[in-house]
Amino acid sequence: MAASFFSLEGQTALVTGGTRGIGQAVAIGLAEAGADIILVQRDTTSNTTKEAIEKLGRKVSIYTADLSLQESVAALVPKVLADGHEIRILVNCAGIQRRHPSEAFPDSDFNEVIQVNLNAVFTVCRDVGAHMLKLEPSPVTGRRGSIINFASLLTFQGGLTVPAYAASKGAVGQVTKSFANEWTSKGITVNAIAPGYIATDMNEALLANPERLASITSRIPAGNWGTPDDFKGTAVYLASRASGYVSGHILVVDGGWMGRSFPVCIESMTCADNSALDQSIGTFCIAN
Repeated sequence: MAASFFSLEGQTALVTGGTRGIGQAVAIGLAEAGADIILVQRDTTSNTTKEAIEKLGRKVSIYTADLSLQESVAALVPKVLADGHEIRILVNCAGIQRRHPSEAFPDSDFNEVIQVNLNAVFTVCRDVGAHMLKLEPSPVTGRRGSIINFASLLTFQGGLTVPAYAASKGAVGQVTKSFANEWTSKGITVNAIAPGYIATDMNEALLANPERLASITSRIPAGNWGTPDDFKGTAVYLASRASGYVSGHILVVDGGWMGRSFPVCIESMTCADNSALDQSIGTFCIAN
């Protein structure tokens, strides 16, 4: 009985960003749970994920789209649906990063990050959601569909030298909640996963900086950075019957990092209420 809660047998998942890293692990994890996969890639030169899914005996297709071009994003879902696919699961995992000091951050880089990390997510969510609303609830998952967006620790924090990424991921968290508010009652769950510090290509700059690497690792209660495979179970849970009453949630997968993010106020500080959140400094307060 418990195993059936996590079954995705006969479901089709559309996954962006599935050629490597977290997106690749999630695509393979969904296939391991029984789903067929539609991979959205910039081109067809990378077949590693496709081959791994085929070895599991699942169906897999590749559709190309340049998420940095809005016209390409807008054409994606209509093209997939025109080929007769029924999308029950959507995973928006594609994302890019640009690092510059804030005072020198180029408009072009800021706009590119917002396009890929936010605008594309909104468009694909909207178009796939409209499709899901026309489907009957699945006997496997008990609902019309599941949408999983990828947020970040920077959905909650500002970071350093990454204002565009922080802006995009903060907005992804809010877009996720906005869609959930409208669609949960109609049989579509919409959630986000917020990765902590994960050893992927996107974090090469941090991994190559010994001082920052040591500083970050020392603050992770788990004592180590995560790996892409840490997201397989999380994604399967949010796509399956097991999470039927979970929507509008940002699920943090961070080795405990966020549990240490808000220091308790020093004793000399007071709040009007013991549980108040001092918005001005971003710390939880305890009244004397």
